[in-house]
Amino acid sequence: MSLYEYSATFLSGKETDNFLKYICFKFLNHFLTILFVFIIFLPFYYLLAKKKSKKGLLFIKIIFIILIIVEFSLTKYSLTTLLNLGADLLGYSLDDIYLTVTSSESTSIFYFISFLIFPILFLASCFFLKKAEFFKYSGRIFITITLVVLILKFALPSFSESNYENKTYFFIADVIKYQLEKREVNAIQLEGNNEYPFLKPSEATKDVLSPFFNIGVEKPNIVILLVEGLGSEFVGDRQFSGFTPYLNSLIPKSLFWDNFLSNTGRTFGALPSLMASLPFGEKGFLEIENTPTHISLFSILKKNGYTTSFFSGDQSSFDKKINFLEYNGVENIIDENKYDDSYPKSVNGSNGFTWGYSDYEIFKKTLSVLDDIQTPRLDLITTQTIHEPFTFPVKEKYLVKIDSILNSGTKLKATKKQISSNKDIFASILYADASIKMFFEAYKKRSEFKNTIFIISGDHRLIPIAQKDKLCRFNVPFFIYSPMLKKAAKMKAINSHYDFVPTILSFLSKNYDVTLPKETAWVGEGIDTSKIFRNIHKIPLMRYKGSINDFIYKDYMYSDGNLFKIKEDFNTYKISDKKVLNEITNHFKTFKSLNAYATQNDKIYPKNADAVVAEIYQFTPEELAKVEEITKDLTIDDMFMAARQKAFNNQRETARLICNYILKKVPNYVDVRILKGRTLAWDGKYKAAEEELLNALKRSPYYDDVYLALLDMYWWSSQNEKSKIIVEKAIKNQIKNDDVAFKMARAFATMNNTEKAEKIIDSILKKQPKNKVYIKFKKSLQ
Repeated sequence: MSLYEYSATFLSGKETDNFLKYICFKFLNHFLTILFVFIIFLPFYYLLAKKKSKKGLLFIKIIFIILIIVEFSLTKYSLTTLLNLGADLLGYSLDDIYLTVTSSESTSIFYFISFLIFPILFLASCFFLKKAEFFKYSGRIFITITLVVLILKFALPSFSESNYENKTYFFIADVIKYQLEKREVNAIQLEGNNEYPFLKPSEATKDVLSPFFNIGVEKPNIVILLVEGLGSEFVGDRQFSGFTPYLNSLIPKSLFWDNFLSNTGRTFGALPSLMASLPFGEKGFLEIENTPTHISLFSILKKNGYTTSFFSGDQSSFDKKINFLEYNGVENIIDENKYDDSYPKSVNGSNGFTWGYSDYEIFKKTLSVLDDIQTPRLDLITTQTIHEPFTFPVKEKYLVKIDSILNSGTKLKATKKQISSNKDIFASILYADASIKMFFEAYKKRSEFKNTIFIISGDHRLIPIAQKDKLCRFNVPFFIYSPMLKKAAKMKAINSHYDFVPTILSFLSKNYDVTLPKETAWVGEGIDTSKIFRNIHKIPLMRYKGSINDFIYKDYMYSDGNLFKIKEDFNTYKISDKKVLNEITNHFKTFKSLNAYATQNDKIYPKNADAVVAEIYQFTPEELAKVEEITKDLTIDDMFMAARQKAFNNQRETARLICNYILKKVPNYVDVRILKGRTLAWDGKYKAAEEELLNALKRSPYYDDVYLALLDMYWWSSQNEKSKIIVEKAIKNQIKNDDVAFKMARAFATMNNTEKAEKIIDSILKKQPKNKVYIKFKKSLQ
């Protein structure tokens, strides 16, 4: 399996270790894992073999086959992400895991066959090695290797590096470490003036942006581009640069930071960090079951007359983004559900998987709706093309462009092998850059361009290309670009996404009619605009859900108990300095304690008029106990089926209770909203039914079932004029479902427009000439 891993790494163009060192260290680490397996399973083998030796052998073979399949699965994961899977698995739902795996892997028959190869090799080795001459000396060999392994483990520091470790061992050790750290970091108890530890006066953050801007009269629009996978290494003159020509052209026209950090190593933390400077919680802020009271850039600017919008091409329910957006009252949420057939989806040809829409389509969709949104605006646009499976509609064209760059003699810091082995990744970066260019070129023609401030950053550095060090994963570029800038500048200071909200709000409040709450609760302290390399912040980093193991303090990085010095070029090297290590460890422990206290006890921000909380259904203790009893151990989809069953069994109050429970967790589950709306209509509660169904329509304007439910409800309640509005919307959105068309015809007939009704029913009968319901309706019109 180690030979397979090395070969796959080498053939993919990624960096590989010295072969002999790699194989030796891998073998010894695998052997160390086998020692633990030996200790754990020997008693079970002994008890079974005591009765019958074949039973003991069969048990051990089954255990090993399971372990081999697990190890190979973890190896496949590591080859794709260049990371060993650990406690981060605990932070994701089964649906999220399925989506992530299918986006990265082909699921062809050959993919599954590969999982049979290593168990077969194991069984074959069992058969042949037992017959080998040396088998009689296996006990001595085992003891000898054990002693060698134990000596090397303590003698060679690099022996235990994660790239040599057995994947199963790493996974189990990381989960145990995570659970122990959970117990170790106890939420401290604070009260009185310290009850809200992150609370500070709004004036605490200085306005550092004014010197760079020409201040106007009108409040500026704020447009934020959060680019998936865009690390600093791909912009400017860093290691993998040369594929973002448009972004590079913006550097001399912008305020630019290349030593900027995302506070999380994956997308899950980008929204709460960048838009609200919030602590992490245990597995990421969005994973907290009951959202703690907080404020954000969205909620504050909304109170100051801004229209707030979120644009993406995927499902906003992934990573629970929708929960955060709705909590903060974002008016316009444009996600995958809001695109019609004129926008091509990005589909992985090997397995048909899609995340949704590519960057070009996202920007095109954004531009198409801006005229309908009142200014001043706060727009957040999140992209997704620079992400596995690196698929987009015009990929072949951009692969050719990569070949042209390689053959043109252009000087690149990355090697030809690194680029050619990752052509699809570099093609996606080039495509994302071209999409951003299209967006800006179109935006420049808009009247509000001159009064707009653009923020561009990455959510984290993309994963599948080898990372030079632990800091690299978090390093993202940060641009402030605007026609309002009176001078550009390139900053060398270290900052993070946490610092953005305090800075932009300080600028707006000092120069425009933007009123801030008396107090804020940001983790960040504001962006440092120093052109000299330095760090004045204490920056916590969450590598993945559930892992707060990294911390930046001064020009040092703490990571998994090790200390690294950060150089001016943003490379790191390991050092040993007990004094600094103790200092940084103490600061880190303080943050982790405050993080646990504030998120577990809802002590981020006081519940007051400044904290805009969306209206969420509040369960009584009796309701909560009842619904939890019904839904115990059920998945979200199973809960929906349980609610359907209750509704059909005339237990509609209980059905709606389950629906409310689901919608609190997954607000965008449109089928649940439709079910709830239908049950309300069945009970004659037409106003409440209409509200729920129109909410569903707003979320999914191209979903047939919403129109069916609304047309049924208006039919039952004899609201002909409202039926007409829904019919017009269905026609506009080109809904082609025959059942919807039939109900549209029925609505036209009710409005005495038999001509339109007959035209629609005739078109349906061409496809279904023997449908008795449609034939009967046609006769009724005559």
